[in-house]
Amino acid sequence: MRSLVVKGGADIRGSVTVSGNKNAALPMIAALLLTDEEVVLRNVPDILDVRTMLDIAGELGAEFSFENHILRFRCSKIRTTCVPKEMCARNRTSILFAAPLLARCGRAELYPPGGDVIGRRRLDGHFYGLIKLGAEMSGIDTYCFDAPSGLAGRELFLDEASVTATEQILIAAATAKGRTTLYNAACEPHVLDLAKLLNAMGAKISGAGSNTVEIDGVERLHGTEYTVVGDHIEAGSFLALAAAAGGEITVHGTVPRHYWMLRRVFERLGITMELHADRIFLPGGQEPHVECDFGGHIPQISDGPWPQYPSDMMSCTIVAATQSRGTVMFFEKMFESRIYFADRLISMGANAIVCDPHRVVITGKAQLHAVTMSSPDIRAGMAMVIAALCARGESTIHSAEVIYRGYENLVEKLTGLGADITEHISC
Repeated sequence: MRSLVVKGGADIRGSVTVSGNKNAALPMIAALLLTDEEVVLRNVPDILDVRTMLDIAGELGAEFSFENHILRFRCSKIRTTCVPKEMCARNRTSILFAAPLLARCGRAELYPPGGDVIGRRRLDGHFYGLIKLGAEMSGIDTYCFDAPSGLAGRELFLDEASVTATEQILIAAATAKGRTTLYNAACEPHVLDLAKLLNAMGAKISGAGSNTVEIDGVERLHGTEYTVVGDHIEAGSFLALAAAAGGEITVHGTVPRHYWMLRRVFERLGITMELHADRIFLPGGQEPHVECDFGGHIPQISDGPWPQYPSDMMSCTIVAATQSRGTVMFFEKMFESRIYFADRLISMGANAIVCDPHRVVITGKAQLHAVTMSSPDIRAGMAMVIAALCARGESTIHSAEVIYRGYENLVEKLTGLGADITEHISC
């Protein structure tokens, strides 16, 4: 059991470099099983979820080394098509091994995936895509897929722009026979990054980054070298910290277009930032205040599929709003349990009204005070770290290992920004 002890009131300022995108690296590891040649991935974040995906790949027959953010990976032969139940339960993206196993072996057996408990997270898009491409599925508690004749491309339409379902289909269609056209595809930066990796391996994918993607199946993929894009959610989290704490920060390793919506949302909280080619600068000395909608109406910040505001940024932004003068409503449209972490902010002194599982009204500026709490999921855990750094006194956050699933070297990075934070390990 890992805990973080955080003393509030520190002067947050300095620079930080974001790690590779977690949500790009995880599906990439599954996609590497499509080839029997070596692939070298650079800028891979050394986080628990990446280690979990590598453990699964190793169980399936892959050989790899992972040091200094460089992953050297080769799967010459797949020795089993079954992902053990306990491994599937360790993270959400374990389900993505279905596509490469089907592509190479014509069979895959998996169990329900784990991941953050933030409400129901449908798998229907995955099953729809694989079945329409030619797989037969059986089982309820176990997901068994068979495609003895191989997969074949066709037109597909997702009923929701699911990120992981889009990734599953990209991986499956890369070596399927013929053309696959996917409508209502997810457009997130990490989906585009996966498509770029697959193309570097010899796939023929066009339109990635838009809601219509075409994949012309190829007979085989080959090895390559590729660098994972920086993590825009990690960058946004550090920007939310500086905004909430009244600090000044430069975040390196960014791509400007990934932050257009984030900048717009922060402007609604009275926070300005400068987007440069490879960095973002958030000046210190700002006085956050909620910008009302035309006519003086309370504004609403809501999430949605890209390029709308990422759901993963909602928790940290809610904390930033507690330190902004004025009232704003947050509408979490995508997950019914993510807003519940606001109860912990209320216990710290935040002026928050939880309207229902999807909406919370925040009125700031609130003086937060230290409490002892536990991290329910990756993003809420990071949000509680930010709240603790803004609070009076010393807070303790239990289950810190949950936060480490998505944030690499978090204590070191925060300490480098001036935070007073230490890790405690107990048996």
